[in-house]
Amino acid sequence: MKVVRISDLPKEPAESPLFTGGQVFRQLIIDPSESRSFNFSIVNFSAGSRNKFHRHTSDQILIVTEGTGVVATAAEQRRVSTGDVVLIPAGEDHWHGAPGSTPMSHITIQTKESQTTQTEA
Repeated sequence: MKVVRISDLPKEPAESPLFTGGQVFRQLIIDPSESRSFNFSIVNFSAGSRNKFHRHTSDQILIVTEGTGVVATAAEQRRVSTGDVVLIPAGEDHWHGAPGSTPMSHITIQTKESQTTQTEA
């Protein structure tokens, strides 16, 4: 068993061409080498930042832990806030983040072998 205190996790800058609009930080909850099944981390979006349209080869679960943000597909945008849980099916073009005036953080859970591809939705 492993217990992790989120307040103890360092925030590392998340450098990727997938992010736009501001600073994004990542907190690794479980090191990928410690899990046979999942990638499990927190993504912290500063106000005005988000990711670009992309898709994953596995389902993605987002659990909003702080703030208010948006999860969007080509067909709809949904406002999300602390406590909301989002299931994004494998292959669905989407983006998420904090494009407005407030920051947003979420836990992201995907299968370990999942691949992410930027798209033009």
